[in-house]
Amino acid sequence: MTYLIVTTMILLTVVVFSVMNFSFSWVFYLTVIGQILLVFSVYKVLTDAYSTDKTFKDFYEDHPIGSEE
Repeated sequence: MTYLIVTTMILLTVVVFSVMNFSFSWVFYLTVIGQILLVFSVYKVLTDAYSTDKTFKDFYEDHPIGSEE
């Protein structure tokens, strides 16, 4: 989650800097750093060692209906 929070903050900073007419170099470098962090964050999430015993039969986790037989 830390990588996602840092990536989100950097990309929001890019939006704020572009609206406030900061120098193009600041916006460009923050955009490049944000894109690299985004790819890295996606990689970290997809390669995480998370496992679960839930299946598609369990429906959604926020609204469990249990396994139907």
